[in-house]
Amino acid sequence: MPIFNQLHHVCVLVRDLEEKQKFYESVGIGPWFDYPKSGAYLEFDVPNAAASRAMRYKCCDLENFQIQLCDPGELDSPQKRHLDAHGEGVYQLGFEVPDRNAAEAEGRAMGLEVVARGRKTDESGFCYFDTKAQAGVVLEIRKTPDDQKKFS
Repeated sequence: MPIFNQLHHVCVLVRDLEEKQKFYESVGIGPWFDYPKSGAYLEFDVPNAAASRAMRYKCCDLENFQIQLCDPGELDSPQKRHLDAHGEGVYQLGFEVPDRNAAEAEGRAMGLEVVARGRKTDESGFCYFDTKAQAGVVLEIRKTPDDQKKFS
């Protein structure tokens, strides 16, 4: 199965989470919840760990995928640099995979450069590939923990 086959989420960079959430709710999109940043990572290779921890997210589960609103905050990160350079809008597409490690290896075998990655003890986690120049967005693969799965 191709690694970019099952869309999990679309991530939109924003400057004001509450303002954007209110707009989405005004057009009937909701409810929203805070992204569950939980559990320790065995591996956490990101450009700026403090910036990653400080990012704030609001999520909304629709019938077939999730919308994520991300306020990257003030610390330096790829998301903050993208927001500053291009303004608010879609930053990444996240795809659910059954095996995070195998999907990362497959992406690398395709010649995709990894810009951030994380793996937890339950083998859930993420991997962001540097695809903005080719795809217009960052492509991410992720394995959602079993207790958080909605889209399978």
